[in-house]
Amino acid sequence: MNRNPKIERAAAPEGHEPRRVPVVDDCGMVVMDPWWGTIQPQQLHPDLPTYGELELIEHLNAGGAIVDTRRPEYVEATGTIPGSLVIPWEEIERRASEIDPNAVTVLYCNGPQCAATPRAVEKLLAMGRDPRSLAYYRGGIYEWMSLGLPIEAYSRAGSEAAGDLAA
Repeated sequence: MNRNPKIERAAAPEGHEPRRVPVVDDCGMVVMDPWWGTIQPQQLHPDLPTYGELELIEHLNAGGAIVDTRRPEYVEATGTIPGSLVIPWEEIERRASEIDPNAVTVLYCNGPQCAATPRAVEKLLAMGRDPRSLAYYRGGIYEWMSLGLPIEAYSRAGSEAAGDLAA
């Protein structure tokens, strides 16, 4: 038995075009592309917790805030976790005032291979945000959908009308 195996991610099949969002097929199965992105760390900061689904559900049931840091086109393609405020990671600095610094806000993106939330968290921490006011749902929309948890439709047009996206 090799006690020091070399673990490497499998290469995508030749000609494969990455798909960043999960798809629900005709049978209701969630199909995910394992070859896009770069695997992200489990912990983003020593004082910033990483949530699993049960912790996130408890947070949401208690009225906690949640931010989807994906780009609007990806959110529109899959929907979002109910109650999510959509703030793409590229806009997080400009829209940081929409995130209450006095309460824990969970941030998430596509899943363990998506860098959007780690980038958003890095920007918020660089702005001086207390890491204890944030939490990371690493499973993202991939894990949420794969467990059959509810999804809320998202429309950029509807969000712009509601003031969710900056003009």
